[in-house]
This record gives sequence, structure tokens and C-alpha cells, in this order.
Amino acid sequence: MQAVNSIDKNIFCPIKKIPAWRCQKNNMSDIKYSDKVLEEVPVAIIYNGISYVVLMAIADSLEDLSIGFSLTEGIVDQYHDIRDVVTQTHSFGIEIHIEISSRCFHRLKRRQRNMTGKTGCGICGIERLSQVVRPLSQLPETLKIPINKIEKSFLQLQEKQSFFAQTGGSHAAGFINSQGKLVEIREDIGRHIALDKLIGSIIRQNLSGGSILITSRASYEMVQKVITAKIEALFAISAVTHMAVDLAQKYHLTLAGFCRNDQCNIYAGKSRILNGSAV
Repeated sequence: MQAVNSIDKNIFCPIKKIPAWRCQKNNMSDIKYSDKVLEEVPVAIIYNGISYVVLMAIADSLEDLSIGFSLTEGIVDQYHDIRDVVTQTHSFGIEIHIEISSRCFHRLKRRQRNMTGKTGCGICGIERLSQVVRPLSQLPETLKIPINKIEKSFLQLQEKQSFFAQTGGSHAAGFINSQGKLVEIREDIGRHIALDKLIGSIIRQNLSGGSILITSRASYEMVQKVITAKIEALFAISAVTHMAVDLAQKYHLTLAGFCRNDQCNIYAGKSRILNGSAV
């Protein structure tokens, strides 16, 4: 696949400076200062000339978003189904033109969808309840994860969150190897978008043998995306949902939540976890 990126950074910058006044208790300061905020941009995903969805995202790592979204939405089955990615910038937003294989495009045309993605949610906008459950593949068990490395991995993730450090407004998703070292990170305003960007990066670089960390809760559609990407473990800094646990158990995903303060709750796939004495 050849990717052409034509984004004008001067038009859409991930971080903008805006004026603000700080208010403390009942007193508002008369001193104006410059604050940094993330800029949301409408991003249209277009397959073979047909518009599919408009997502709200930051103008960063859009090639990875196109790859990750296409895979986790079931638009394509593998990376090689994507023939080309071209981005076009307009005053009102960004278009990502994705050329996919004829087989995938014919399947897409049979699948109707009405969706303006607020955060890139994996099931937002589907038309029938039957579409919520997609056929997925059982995950193998090739990975062993030292539990005493997870807290350190989240600290590494926090240190690398440049957008969050400047604005406090982004979610992050990170990929760690089997020893807990952070290999890749992506950020976005939406947790689903951050995850899709990370998955796209993992696939593009052909990374394997690792786990995903997220700075949010682990809901059904987040788990669905991770299983679709054939990643064996997902660690969330916040809560999990019941449907997420059911899906993780069904497809043998290691799922953990509340991964903070040197502990975590394991809800599925415990057999992959190594305790401290086993490391």
C-alpha cells in the first residue's frame, strides 16, 4: 500500500492556543492567559469514492486511523486489502480516501450504515441489533505477561502522553511487548479513535507478541476491536463492562481493569498472567 498524506499542518494543528481567565472559588482573575486545547476536526472516511462515516478526531496519525478503523470495523479482513490511502484537507475538515479490494468493497456496499462518529465507537450507528455481534476468531495463548510489569508500563504510557501533558484532554492507547516495555502510543480525544490509531500502527509495522493499555474504561466495542486485531491482552486504567467481560471470556482475551496503584482486577484470560514469583 502506498499512503499519500496531504494534510496542511498550518490548517489543522492538534493543539491550539486560546485565551482564558482562571477562576478560583468565587473570584475570577482579571489576568488573561493563553491555554492549550486539542482541536477536533471532522474526518470523513471514504471507501472507493463512497463516503462511509464522519469521525471527530485530532489531525494526527490519520494513516494509522484509516488502517485501524478499516480493520476493527470489519471493512477489510487484513492490511493487504487496503490498496491506497490519500488524505485531502479542506477548510471544513479532512477527507481520507481509502482504496480497498473489490471483494471488500462489494461486501461494504451490501452493508448500510448511518453514522456520524462522535468518538469512533465500534457499534454507533448500526441499524439492526443483529449487527452488534460480529463473528470473531478465538485468540491463541502465545503470550505470558508478568503482572509486576503492568504498573510500570502504565507509568511509561503516562510519560509519553504529550497531548495530554499539554492539554489534559486526550485518551491514550499503548502497545507493550512481552516484558512490559512500551513500544508504541497513540492519543486522541476519543478513546475509540486512540485505539484505532494504535491498532493501525501495530498492523502497519507488523508488531506482535504484546498487549494493549488504555487510559479509559474497557467497554464492549473496545474489547471487540482488540480481538479483531488479534491482540491477546487488554489492560484498562478504569472499569470494564459486563458485555466486555463476556466477549473477552468467549474469545479468550486477557482483560483487566482498574490497573493502577500497583494492582489490577483480572476478569478474563488469567492463564496468561504471571505472578511476581514466576517472573
